[in-house]
Amino acid sequence: MNFPFYIAKRYLFSKKSTNAINVISAISMVGVAVATMALVVTLSVFNGFHDLVASFFTAFDPQLKVMPVKGKTVAADDPVLTEIRQMEEVAVATETLEDNALAVYGDRQLMVKIKGVEDNFDSLTHIREILVGNGAYELSAADLDYAIPGIRVAELLGLGYYFKYPMKIFAPKREGQLNMADPSEGFVEEDLFSPGVLFNVKQAKYDKNYILTNIHFARRLFDEQGRVSALELRLKQGANFERVKSRMREIAGERFTVKDRFEQQDDTFKIMKIEKLMAYLFLTFILMVACFNIIGSLSMLIIDKKEDVKTLRNLGATDRQIKQLFRIEGWLISAVGAVVGVALGLLLCWLQQSYGLVGLGRSSGSFVVDAYPVSVHPTDILLVLVTVMAVGFVAACIPKKV
Repeated sequence: MNFPFYIAKRYLFSKKSTNAINVISAISMVGVAVATMALVVTLSVFNGFHDLVASFFTAFDPQLKVMPVKGKTVAADDPVLTEIRQMEEVAVATETLEDNALAVYGDRQLMVKIKGVEDNFDSLTHIREILVGNGAYELSAADLDYAIPGIRVAELLGLGYYFKYPMKIFAPKREGQLNMADPSEGFVEEDLFSPGVLFNVKQAKYDKNYILTNIHFARRLFDEQGRVSALELRLKQGANFERVKSRMREIAGERFTVKDRFEQQDDTFKIMKIEKLMAYLFLTFILMVACFNIIGSLSMLIIDKKEDVKTLRNLGATDRQIKQLFRIEGWLISAVGAVVGVALGLLLCWLQQSYGLVGLGRSSGSFVVDAYPVSVHPTDILLVLVTVMAVGFVAACIPKKV
């Protein structure tokens, strides 16, 4: 049996001669438990927001996106794109062409991004799940080109689900000089009609800027026949995502870049990661302050147990064993506080997931979700436990005199 551990365990739960020592030990445990619980809950809430935002982007962003490194567009039949498209792990491949244009409807106008896609775009993404309106998902019919604008684009242009008249789209001509006497000659003008639906990603980046249409219209508008700005892909179910992505990057070389959904929204998720890191550091600092109670508890325990220390020395205990005894006492306080804190944190996360105890607003429907989203990641729980034990280890090593 480990002698220092055995004695430390007895000291942890035994009654001390001075009641204040018991109180300080209890306060130390409670402080560590509360700080640990706060770490678990806070990190889980950040995970919840991360997963919530990611779920919005999956409705519009492809699983993988291959884009040229230089220039806006590249030939659709480029050998690199052809090789990637023909990989056996690829389930759906869609050519897309995207550029800026001016949308005009009535007396309103708005700079937008026109995204032309192939007919299988609904198989590539979950676009049908975010459509609102009474119409159907259509990008073209006969000689008509349809537009599915973002819900905020529709609001800014004064559109309904159905357009009363065609939307005018203007894009500058790629060739020729601008005639100052008649500037309109320097623009290509095309009409878009409504299939009776809008999309609602619930992200301003898309809802306020994008109009979805067929790729033939986009090529005609931007004079980019036979070219694409990206090849968007969805893999077969069960495919090894990281291995396939790595293989695609080898094929793409230096001419193309291959991005997954998170890399496509790198700016958004990078900010969320920084916020999560700052919250973790701030709460770790609070945990360090809470662990100062352990130092006080051990110092008073050393004073209280002076006679016991003499007895242990007379029985043959070395100074190293006695110091280790009190260090283990501090580690046990940290460990108990950590376990209790993690358990309480997981309980609160479960209650929030199940019942939405803490809401985001007074009125239901004011936000995308009514309560704070929570997602528990095992790696975060492990990080919290390691952090608490490391801080507790340092705190327990500070008292020197025995």
